[in-house]
Amino acid sequence: MHHYVVVSHACISGVLALIVAKRYLESGKYDHAVIVGADILSQFVVSGFQSLQALSPEPCRPFDAERKGINLGEAAAAVVLSNKRGAGLNHSISITGGGLSNDANHISGPSRTGDELGFAIRQAMEEAGKKPEEIDFISAHGTATLYNDEMEARAFHGVGMDDVPLNSLKGYFGHTLGAAGVVETVMCIHSLLNNEVLATKGFERSGVSQAVRVSNELISTPMTTCLKTASGFGGCNGAIILQKEN
Repeated sequence: MHHYVVVSHACISGVLALIVAKRYLESGKYDHAVIVGADILSQFVVSGFQSLQALSPEPCRPFDAERKGINLGEAAAAVVLSNKRGAGLNHSISITGGGLSNDANHISGPSRTGDELGFAIRQAMEEAGKKPEEIDFISAHGTATLYNDEMEARAFHGVGMDDVPLNSLKGYFGHTLGAAGVVETVMCIHSLLNNEVLATKGFERSGVSQAVRVSNELISTPMTTCLKTASGFGGCNGAIILQKEN
């Protein structure tokens, strides 16, 4: 039996779809799930971000003191989740925890405190049975807007992850909106498999109030666990824990 679900929840859609798929598999109703995220630009989308004065006139600079806003991007990506370990695979990546919250702050602006994203992160960490020091790196939403990056930095500080390397991938392919959670999860999977944390393209000098550890160069180190976060319009927040097993 096949079941199709459309997940539309602003910019956490990709992360939320992964959590929904995880829960379907855990229910025992399905053995496999294909999660597809895709988004394209339209005049409606571009004009909407222009009206919010959120678009940067230059390449975006996540978490940087000189950041001026987002770059929009287009992408499509797919992830397959399964309860059945594939024959011949010498590795396995699992989503071991997921968390969701809504900050009810503003129709487009995120929480100023980061407490609500922190709540989603704590849910994911609790389900995965992980402590902050067991997270090897964070793949942040990192849109390069003034308020998003500050909110995320406060959230990571609030959950005790100041010393965990983090990056934003938005400088490479822009903010791919509803697809971002899937696209960036694929990148997280390859980072774990290759034991590499990518640099945050555009980042030079911290522009957030918390001393979080934004990577500005490639980090090569043995890794097993990643936290992926996402936030979106309406105050929605999502977080998942990705775990590598040899």
